[in-house]
Amino acid sequence: MASTVGAGTGATVRPASSEYASDESSGYGWVVFAGVMIGIVGTLNFIYGIAAISNSKFYARDVTYVITGLNTWGWFLLVLGVLQLGASLGIMAQVKGVRWFGVLCAAGNMLIAMAIVSAAPFLAVTLLAIDVLVIYGLIVHGRRLA
Repeated sequence: MASTVGAGTGATVRPASSEYASDESSGYGWVVFAGVMIGIVGTLNFIYGIAAISNSKFYARDVTYVITGLNTWGWFLLVLGVLQLGASLGIMAQVKGVRWFGVLCAAGNMLIAMAIVSAAPFLAVTLLAIDVLVIYGLIVHGRRLA
């Protein structure tokens, strides 16, 4: 199938395959998606970490934790949130090599999601799905930014 470019009798005809030429930036949307999602999850982890450290009423009181207490969990979430925010900024600024750090942050968030699956199953499954998409976007399409 061919397309006509121009108007009137002097129109040029070119093959349809040239309309769909390969664009090197076709995966850029995936990378932006990954950066935004890591930023959102990092912000939430930062807020959850502050809530856990400050002993706010956000978390249930008098709960027995198997591994550690709520305060330690809060510091862990706070640090991970800061790292995720840094990875998000690096991905958006197209810093070379930061996408692998973003993959590590998403993998760490997947571990957290698996740890909370019994307490919040819908949140955990949603976080797992988002992290899989983030890792896909950074690994498959992230190389085009370098």
